[in-house]
Amino acid sequence: MKDNFRYLMITNDPYVAAELDYYGVHRIFIDLEINGKQERQGHLNTVISHHSFDDISKVKQALTNSELLVRINPYHNESQTEIDEVIARGADIIMLPMFRTMSEVIEVGKLISGRAKLIPLVETVAATNLLKELDESQYVDEIHIGLNDLHLELGLSFMFELLENGYLESRLLGVKKPFGIGGIARATSGDVDGYHVMAEHIRLGSQGVILSRAFHQEISREESGCLSMVSFQEEFSKLKAVRKELLECCANRIEELHSQFCHKVQNIKLKER
Repeated sequence: MKDNFRYLMITNDPYVAAELDYYGVHRIFIDLEINGKQERQGHLNTVISHHSFDDISKVKQALTNSELLVRINPYHNESQTEIDEVIARGADIIMLPMFRTMSEVIEVGKLISGRAKLIPLVETVAATNLLKELDESQYVDEIHIGLNDLHLELGLSFMFELLENGYLESRLLGVKKPFGIGGIARATSGDVDGYHVMAEHIRLGSQGVILSRAFHQEISREESGCLSMVSFQEEFSKLKAVRKELLECCANRIEELHSQFCHKVQNIKLKER
């Protein structure tokens, strides 16, 4: 049975993008979102990208197999201009962040007008209440759940509480369109290791994840201009092997891993009190 799971990775470096494409990362992610992001996440240990329109063109030219995903700014007065520019420069997929109403999604869908796929990024409480409508919308191709802003709005201390406490699970029931959830660390590292996070993706039926900056940290440009990708290749292969292993597990084993996942999250919550 074919596995349609998609790995995404954020970079605006065309040399890195070309290597990621070669190693099988399905979607290269350019991040133009800046409006309001510093105010929301400036106090956190998160990456606020400063990508540009020019980056889209450069990265697009470097890709052979991977799709190019561009996260635009939340819907605003200049969205038409921004969307037209992004598509003209080669975006295959547009991600809409920080929306709270279906009208925002519909308006962006109309502006795209079938020229690229649309993936709404569900990262507000209001957006989680729209999942059924998003699932039924003709403008929406896929859905991605953003954990950072959503857990902040809910007043939670750790983003994976959204999986541990059942909040997302209850809202994703019945969603038929492909959806992805947040990001993932390496198989054996991270506040909650990639192994247990991947088990959650399988349990919930997720079909996509963003490779975290834990994968970025070992990507470096050598003096020759070439890239050192040995560590990335190794760690990415490990994560894909973990997914293959977990897909063959029985339901009881996945539930056992869910219990372990919840225990890990609860321990982190206790430390942060």
